[in-house]
Amino acid sequence: MTVLDTRPGTAQIAIREARTRHYLMCAPEHFEVSYAINPWMDLDNPVDADRARVQWEILRNTYLSLGHRVDLIDALPGQPDMVFAANGGLVVGGRAYGAKFRFPERAAEGGAYAAWLTGHGLRVTEPAHVNEGEGDFLALGTMILAGTGFRTSLPAHIEAAEAVDRPVVSLELVDPRFYHLDVAVAVLDDGNGEAPADIAYYPGAFSAHSQRTLRELFPDAIVCSEADARVLGLNAVSDGHHVVLPAEATELATSLRGRGYSPVPVDLGEFIKSGGSVKCCTMELHR
Repeated sequence: MTVLDTRPGTAQIAIREARTRHYLMCAPEHFEVSYAINPWMDLDNPVDADRARVQWEILRNTYLSLGHRVDLIDALPGQPDMVFAANGGLVVGGRAYGAKFRFPERAAEGGAYAAWLTGHGLRVTEPAHVNEGEGDFLALGTMILAGTGFRTSLPAHIEAAEAVDRPVVSLELVDPRFYHLDVAVAVLDDGNGEAPADIAYYPGAFSAHSQRTLRELFPDAIVCSEADARVLGLNAVSDGHHVVLPAEATELATSLRGRGYSPVPVDLGEFIKSGGSVKCCTMELHR
């Protein structure tokens, strides 16, 4: 829910209310940079495993402190990127669309996440086409924003629409640094309450056509700077009021406050070494 503070002498800043969310996470038991499948990964820049575990625990406890539910999936040995739970599928309204990863290094993750979702009562559509779950599918109240260009294929957009019974808007990513949609767009309000959907995005990640689509759909969106996008500031998780985001994205945090959101900065510097941050570590089981 969003209302405006209309008291005399006050700025017209939205007063936003959080909605309790349900998240799935995977502890970084085996997290490391042991291969390079995106521009962020550098075999000469190793992960500090102990520091990564602390950062992940702080993120999980942040969600719990905000009143959200966090379930955990067991990490598979030999799957260092399984910590990036967002890539494991798309869940909307009791329906799930499984993941089918672009690179063989991550192939086993798809089945593990599908098994967990099935075991928790969800009907999972097995994918025929390459897609990387919420990495490239962002759920809003009336649509799914879907990325393509580096990982998820266009045919998967059609498959996802059928699987979760929600219209899909395809967006073309053109900058390899922003290889997933969830590092180029942050959903701030999904529009499931009384307020309209609200996003932040970095235009340079998208083709000219997709930039135009975003402007038309979200004329009041927050436009993120390249500097904040490069620290994965848009890889954020919002409950409609609190926006958990990388601590380095200070300009974006200021913009969020101006819209009535409450930024919650966290340090996930070890995960940025693998091209992920807050959202990558978090699958939302959308109502």
